[in-house]
Amino acid sequence: MIRNIVFDMGAVLVNYDPIRVCRQFAADEEELRAVNTSVFVSPEWLMLDMGVISEERALERMQGRLPEGHAREAARLCLEHWHEYCMWPVEGMEELVKSLKDQGYGLYLCSNASLRMLDCYLDVIPGIRLFDGVFFSAEEKCIKPQKEMYGHLFERFGLRPEECFFIDDQILNIEGARACGMDGYCFDGDVERLRQVLAGLKKGNNDWQNMCS
Repeated sequence: MIRNIVFDMGAVLVNYDPIRVCRQFAADEEELRAVNTSVFVSPEWLMLDMGVISEERALERMQGRLPEGHAREAARLCLEHWHEYCMWPVEGMEELVKSLKDQGYGLYLCSNASLRMLDCYLDVIPGIRLFDGVFFSAEEKCIKPQKEMYGHLFERFGLRPEECFFIDDQILNIEGARACGMDGYCFDGDVERLRQVLAGLKKGNNDWQNMCS
C-alpha cells in the first residue's frame, strides 16, 4: 500500500530555466550563450549538486573558461542570483499537493540540488510547507539515480520503499528508485494525467501502470 508520495523538484514542482538569469546579466546573446554554458552546463554545476565543491571554487573554474571582463562578472552574478530568477511553480502542482495531503499521504521531496536550495526552497516550491521531509543531494554528497540517494531518503525519514511512490521527470531516476524498491512515474508535464495516476494508487488498483508505459 502506498502511503507516501516522493516528488522531484525541477520540471515537476517547479519549472527551471537558467537562461532567465543569464538574460538579466549578459551583455548580448553571444555572451549569454557563453555564460550559460560555462555556469549551468558545466561539470561544476553537477559537482555543486553533489556537494563536492564550494561555490567559490566552482565560480573560479567557471570564470576561467570565459574571457576577462564583463562575461566573468556576468557569470558571478548568475551564480549568485540564479535561484531568484530560474524557478517558478508548475501550474496546478500546489493544488495537487494540497489534495494529496488532504488524502493522508506523507509528502517528501528528493531532488538533485546544491546546498543553496536549503536557504531558498521555502520561497519557490509550491505547497512545500505541507511536506513532511525535504532532501537535497548535496547534503549527502550523492546524486540520483545513485542508490545511495534513495537509501539516504529512506533512512532519514524512516520510510519503507514499497510504501513510497516517486514522481520524477527523468526515467533514469525512476529506474534507480525501482531498483531500490520504490515504484514511480515519469512526469511529462501533464498534471491532470499525473492526478489520474495518483488516483489509481489510492484505489489500490494497477491501472496507473498502463499510463506509465
